[in-house]
Amino acid sequence: MREAGRALVIGIGGGGDVVGALAIALLCERLGTPAVLGGMTWERRPIDPEPGPRTAAEILDARPLGTGVMLAGPNTRTTGGAVFAEAHMARLRGEPTVLVDPGPGPRAVAEGIETACAQLDCDLVVLVDVGGDVLGTGVEPGLASPLCDAVMLAAGVHLQRHGRRVVGAVFGPTCDGELTADEVLDRLARLAGNGGLLGVEGLTPEVADELDRACAEIPTEASAQAVRCARGELGVRPIRGGRRRVTLSPLGAMTFYFDPTVAVASVASLADAVLEAGGLDQANDALHRLGVRTELDYERSTPEG
Repeated sequence: MREAGRALVIGIGGGGDVVGALAIALLCERLGTPAVLGGMTWERRPIDPEPGPRTAAEILDARPLGTGVMLAGPNTRTTGGAVFAEAHMARLRGEPTVLVDPGPGPRAVAEGIETACAQLDCDLVVLVDVGGDVLGTGVEPGLASPLCDAVMLAAGVHLQRHGRRVVGAVFGPTCDGELTADEVLDRLARLAGNGGLLGVEGLTPEVADELDRACAEIPTEASAQAVRCARGELGVRPIRGGRRRVTLSPLGAMTFYFDPTVAVASVASLADAVLEAGGLDQANDALHRLGVRTELDYERSTPEG
């Protein structure tokens, strides 16, 4: 990060993951590297009732950068009026953010990010997952939203194959209520055993304060739990309307950095399964073949409201 000229830091899980990505962008800036924040065009159902991510044609007040990649400002929204978390972040930070549509599939998304990096003068991409489900294998009982993470981690592998410097990051392990602490630590240990763990950082009080201010402006639950962990809270807290429960501990105040290619080759079997998928539905089908139900399935089967 210190050696990079500019970093593109993307929250890859949709919704409020851009808040977790803010912690990594602030680290880049502390190291002297400017950072551009980004996230996904896939909002949670309470924000955008339409299933799946939004395409460029469904987004207003955004400037195209590459295939499925746009530059967002404070007024960027869906044609249905839903305001992206990245638009709130643009207003909060006083600078544009990046929106990525995972719909075209990993290879096309990687090409879009590559084009965006050229336009934004970014030579490092950091893909940030809040919670740790990006390292899920599909056997975890609490796994609920593996699709977007898998597509984006797979896109990171394609970027690396084309010479782009890419780092993966798990921010706030367990804070999304999907993987347990034992599950996350098992996946991280296996990753480390294969030489893919690059570093670990704790959430400092100053950064926790910055994230707290962001949480007050941007709808997010998982990233907010990391702030609570950083402030010493312990115990079990419900999120997602009581559908998920988060165990608060110091683990949730950590960020683990990893090599995407090593992760996909060793532990992130879901990203490996979608590596050559030609679009989101193909990626979804690939996870179905592993017996995995995804957030897209949930949204398509759940009535609005």
